[in-house]
Amino acid sequence: MAAVAGLTAVTLLSACSYGSKADDRKSNAADSTAGSAAASGARLSADTVKIGYFANLTHGTALVGLQEGLFQKELGATQIKTQVFNAGPSEIEALNAGSIDIGWIGPSPAINGYTKSDGKSLKIIGGSASGGVKLVVNPDKISSLDDLKGKKIATPQLGNTQDVALLNYLAGKGYKIDAATGAGDVSVVRTDNKVAPDAYRQGSIDGAWVPEPTASKLVTLGAKVLLNEKDVWPDKKFVITNIIVSQKFLTEHPDVVEAVLRGSVNTNAFIKADPDKAKADANEAIKKEAGNALEPAVLDPAWADIDFLDDPLAGTLQAEADHAVTAGLLKKPNLNGIYDLTLLNKVLAAKGQGPVADAGLGGK
Repeated sequence: MAAVAGLTAVTLLSACSYGSKADDRKSNAADSTAGSAAASGARLSADTVKIGYFANLTHGTALVGLQEGLFQKELGATQIKTQVFNAGPSEIEALNAGSIDIGWIGPSPAINGYTKSDGKSLKIIGGSASGGVKLVVNPDKISSLDDLKGKKIATPQLGNTQDVALLNYLAGKGYKIDAATGAGDVSVVRTDNKVAPDAYRQGSIDGAWVPEPTASKLVTLGAKVLLNEKDVWPDKKFVITNIIVSQKFLTEHPDVVEAVLRGSVNTNAFIKADPDKAKADANEAIKKEAGNALEPAVLDPAWADIDFLDDPLAGTLQAEADHAVTAGLLKKPNLNGIYDLTLLNKVLAAKGQGPVADAGLGGK
């Protein structure tokens, strides 16, 4: 979750990537003349669209859509350039600098980027993923949720989405934690996802509230799932990945944004129709970006726990912001205007689907 401006030490991540690397290249996933734009003879208003994402399963819509050429199909002659990020703040910086136009990103950096720019930098234009976060623990030390007192539980980073979720959960159970230091009835240990497996092996943490695939990686090391975060949310849904766009690009190239959203909606439909092929696509993309594919024991349960959807679950974004306020990590933010779902709802209507809601945060 976004951190209060006064906590300058707090940087924010979406669900952290698992060994991803920065990269900037043209997508060769599909013939640039393919797709609805080219087929209709229409020319889009931009020659290139620059897309950012993480080499991470929770960004599966981007991974699969690029791998299958589903975005390029909609964009026609408009070329795709991609950039892969390790952390949300660097993606927001790239968006602000014009290095990317559209990005897949978690709720915390989206909130932070929007509020720090006084609502001028970005818009959330669609959803992408829900779920994929678990509390996993050493079963020799923790056998139930009542055993957490005095234990060391890792989160990816101070103030990030999972950190706020854990602090909120522990507060609901009556535990007292200093949010800034992590000290208290339960020790909240901020540990990078790439480091968490070694920390678990060494015994320096007793468990972790982390996104996939880190949670499943820890399970292969002997950890047990104590709680799936889905179970603490109404309808078992909460936003883990959104689609954002720079307001400048949205204003100047709405046709390109609409084409990307069509590609996203088509990709999510593809994932639902052929989850095994989509899972293989995502793993192949991760291998290209990170150098190593995920082993089946990690990939299979991680992929199964993520729900890919078009709805941004706007109500849960507001709830996550409220949780950060309660934890003392965020001053009450003004999120009015953070969403613009006009083009997404246009795409959904063309497919005979109903609109998605912005939870009253589409003003301005």
